[in-house]
Amino acid sequence: MGKNKLSKWAEMENWDFVLQPGLDEVFGRDYHLKGRWKSDFFKNDKPLVLELGCGKGEYTTGLAMLFPEKNFVGIDIKGARMWRGAKTTFDHGLKNVAFLRTRIEFIRSFFHKAEVDEIWITFPDPQVKKRRAKKRLTSPLFLNAYRSFLSPEGIVHLKTDNKQLFDYTLRVLKHNRLKIKIATDNLYESSVEGEILSIKTHYEKIFLQQGIPITYIQFELNNEIDPLLPEEQES
Repeated sequence: MGKNKLSKWAEMENWDFVLQPGLDEVFGRDYHLKGRWKSDFFKNDKPLVLELGCGKGEYTTGLAMLFPEKNFVGIDIKGARMWRGAKTTFDHGLKNVAFLRTRIEFIRSFFHKAEVDEIWITFPDPQVKKRRAKKRLTSPLFLNAYRSFLSPEGIVHLKTDNKQLFDYTLRVLKHNRLKIKIATDNLYESSVEGEILSIKTHYEKIFLQQGIPITYIQFELNNEIDPLLPEEQES
């Protein structure tokens, strides 16, 4: 490991808004903040928003600046990338941001029923191979996990440059009769408006410069429906 990466790790260890639980704290058991993020960590009752696979945390910090009335948790397993968002949080003195270094597979260990109000999935690994479909962050496996802690009227956002993942997600949502609020295969050429569109990740800017359309889906997970069924097609 290079000196620069080591210095980033050391710096993050000193920031109390960066949480890096060990496997023994989450595997087969609940993390100590589960159900207590608002009361014990943020010490307020503001809505809680997650960014899954946050990378450099550009959406986590960008949304936190736009919406100080909400709390944000960026989640990723790669600490070296997460450092960038953590540094921005520190430099700007943001009090409504936390970063959680863990695998999304352990997400149920961290959040209690109806504890989360909104989820952002921004430019995730599309897992294009059919045999890896269950690893897509919008697969029924993960959507069921989100349902376990998303509030009844909670919103999920997917933003991706990968048309295959966009189409796959639409199939899963329609197959399970979930409410799709917005779906566009070319976000910046659509009629969708709002401050959230002003946030662009480093790679998103590159995609746009290359003429690659950005897709966007906003949907709800109905907690009253039966458990999600596998999609008809996994490709």
